[in-house]
Amino acid sequence: MKQLYRVLPIMLSVGLFGCGNSTTQESSDANGATDNKDNFVSQLPDTAPVIKVATTGTMPPFSFQDDYGNMQGIDIDSIRAIGEEQGFKVEFYKETWQNMFDSVASGGRDLAISGISYKDDRAEKYGLSDTYFFNPSSIMYAKSNVKINGIEDLQGMHVAAMEGSKQDDQLRAMGKYSEMTTESTAFLLFEDLMQGKVDVILHDLPILQYTAKNHPEHKVTIVPYEGEDNPSAQQVILMAKGNAKLIKSINEGIAKLKEKGKFRDIEQKWLGETAPATNTNTNSQQTN
Repeated sequence: MKQLYRVLPIMLSVGLFGCGNSTTQESSDANGATDNKDNFVSQLPDTAPVIKVATTGTMPPFSFQDDYGNMQGIDIDSIRAIGEEQGFKVEFYKETWQNMFDSVASGGRDLAISGISYKDDRAEKYGLSDTYFFNPSSIMYAKSNVKINGIEDLQGMHVAAMEGSKQDDQLRAMGKYSEMTTESTAFLLFEDLMQGKVDVILHDLPILQYTAKNHPEHKVTIVPYEGEDNPSAQQVILMAKGNAKLIKSINEGIAKLKEKGKFRDIEQKWLGETAPATNTNTNSQQTN
């Protein structure tokens, strides 16, 4: 899985998106949702415990909704698979990015999963699972006369990232941009870029790839800039700090599914047999 994101930059000629028997609560319409019905059926008995899962429902390919309001995506399949392995069912609650964290901290939700990357301050405040997905930060830009190889090349540019994300932190730490904008969703970030409001946007690689793939009328370049050894490039499940029993169960489930190759199967389902960086619609340049 980690090998898939060593290709950069990624050129895509790619238009805006929105993507149980588990239950979805507090749901709302998603942009560009698919028309596939949710066909997940839990094999667990009706007496199995139910875990309340906070997720955004607005971050394809990790968490999004179909036309029927069903949650789907890499993270939805992942937590369902962990639940089936560990003997619990999941009930999804759609939250904004920040409310997702707050609801776990307050005890309103048992865990949160929606493209959450490891951060030291999160590890101090919350109980984080072992990593289950490699998810490097990446840059997307549309101007053909610009050459960007990494975050250090963004000096003097108008940059944008999702509020509260690791890319938000990384940009503020760099601090040499001309102007910075934050948005609440990947959709709004991409819209800002396409409208020429910003020079570049930063987000997780799979999210940018999925966005570009669904917008073929726009030609963009995507440049990943985090390596496999970077802790912040690792994706985790977020729980309350003192919930040792749940943290242990989630980590046991992750370990079992890694051994079975289940996460790779889920990745291939949503991103294809090979990463979008190497598909037929992509011109890529190999680097070491």
